[in-house]
Amino acid sequence: MHKKLVVFLLIIVLISSYTIQYANSSNSGKILSPLQQSKMHISINQIICPDNLLLVMKKSDGSPACVKESSESILIERGWALHVLPDYTAGGAKNSDMFYGGPLEIKTVPVNYFENSTGYLAEPTQNGNYPGIIMIHEWWGLNDNIKSMARGLASHGYIVLAADLYAGQVATTSDGARKLLLTFDEQRAMQNIGAAEYTLKQKYNASKIGTIGWCFGGSQSLNYALSGNKVDATVLYYGQPVTNTTALSVIKWPVLGFYGDKDQSNSLDKIKEFKSDLDSLGIQNEIYIYPGIGHAFANPSGATYAPKETIDAWNKTVSFFEKNLK
Repeated sequence: MHKKLVVFLLIIVLISSYTIQYANSSNSGKILSPLQQSKMHISINQIICPDNLLLVMKKSDGSPACVKESSESILIERGWALHVLPDYTAGGAKNSDMFYGGPLEIKTVPVNYFENSTGYLAEPTQNGNYPGIIMIHEWWGLNDNIKSMARGLASHGYIVLAADLYAGQVATTSDGARKLLLTFDEQRAMQNIGAAEYTLKQKYNASKIGTIGWCFGGSQSLNYALSGNKVDATVLYYGQPVTNTTALSVIKWPVLGFYGDKDQSNSLDKIKEFKSDLDSLGIQNEIYIYPGIGHAFANPSGATYAPKETIDAWNKTVSFFEKNLK
């Protein structure tokens, strides 16, 4: 019986291997459609697109699609599609492993701040009045990497509440993150972040508030400002740039943004237009574009990770908050 089970498992492995190879290169040399590949249980971040086409995920149903490079950033900006990121390595390196911490010792505690959402709060152990920062996770959820960043930022003299927009759910694969995003409610997210701000102000006496996020979280950091909520500083790492001056005009505080010029989710033209619109409105801003760098460059688990640029961006982030929140 044991031998039969081993043989059966071996057959399954061989079939799976063949399936992926067949999907990516059939006898005719034609690549199967992304939907066909998906139905063959190929992970979304391993689906192959024909030459000159890029892979995205439809926001409506989470299915994969191959689109032209010129269309990708437009579709993502309009909310039709989402960028597909590499799977997250739960036990891999963390951003904070590279950074020097601040001078203060910190303590952490889980905080139930919004319905069934429990955030991760990090604050200095020394008594004092500290500014508050709302930290917003990537599409993976509130994982260890974000928690480590919260601790690192708090050691510089802040009360950092890492929000949880997924009600405790965390993904480690692109397919898992896709399922979480399909149930994501933008309006509820704004209420969630608003509750985090209220908690920092009312329970922790934070007089000033900043927001920061990466990718999905970077977009939410900016969206929170555009939803009519007043904060004192907005930071976004490769979040979707907004090029509507009417929408941007509600911002009355400094904005800091980081992008790579090879970011396939945010076109270089859109990033430049975003900065131009901020400038035209007189909104104080620092928008940095790193040459030769792609999307998600600050995630150590990703294929586009850029350590040098990540350290530079983090140092600029610490200085930005120091200048605008203290």
